[in-house]
Amino acid sequence: MQLVTPGIGLIFWMLVSFSLVMLILKAFAWTPIMKGIHQREETIEKALEAANEAKKEMLLLKAGNEQLLREAKDERDALMRDARKMKEAILEEARSKASEESARIVENARENIQFEKMAAINDLKNQIAAISMEIAEKLVGKELENIQQQHQLTEKLLKEVKIN
Repeated sequence: MQLVTPGIGLIFWMLVSFSLVMLILKAFAWTPIMKGIHQREETIEKALEAANEAKKEMLLLKAGNEQLLREAKDERDALMRDARKMKEAILEEARSKASEESARIVENARENIQFEKMAAINDLKNQIAAISMEIAEKLVGKELENIQQQHQLTEKLLKEVKIN
C-alpha cells in the first residue's frame, strides 16, 4: 500500500519543487509566451481587418467597374445610334441626288429627242421641197396640154423619185 499512499515528506518536496518550477517558468517563460500569444492575436486581428478592408475595396472596385462598363455600353450605343442616323442621312442624300440626276438625264433626253424630231421634220420638209422642185421643173420643162396628162405624169414621176 505504500505505493498508493505517498508519504508526507514526498508530498512536501513535490510541492516545493513544483512551486519552484512554476516560479521559474512564470519569471522566464510564462511572460514571453503570453506576450508572443498576444502579439499573434493582434497580428491575426490586423490581418482579418486588412482582409475586411480589402473585401470592401474589392466591392467598391467591382461597383466602379460595373459603372464604367455601363457607361461604356451607353457610349457605344450612342455612337451606334449616331452612325445609323448618319448612314440614313447619307443614303437619303444619295437617293435624292440620284433622283435629281435621273430627272435631269430624262429631261436632257427629252430635249434631245425633241431636237432630233425637229431636225428630222426639217429634213423631211427639205426633201419634200426638193422633190417638189424636181417635179415642178420636169412639169414646167414639158408643156402639157391636158390635165389628165399632167396627173399621169405626176404619178409617174412620184413613182420614179425615191424618198430618202
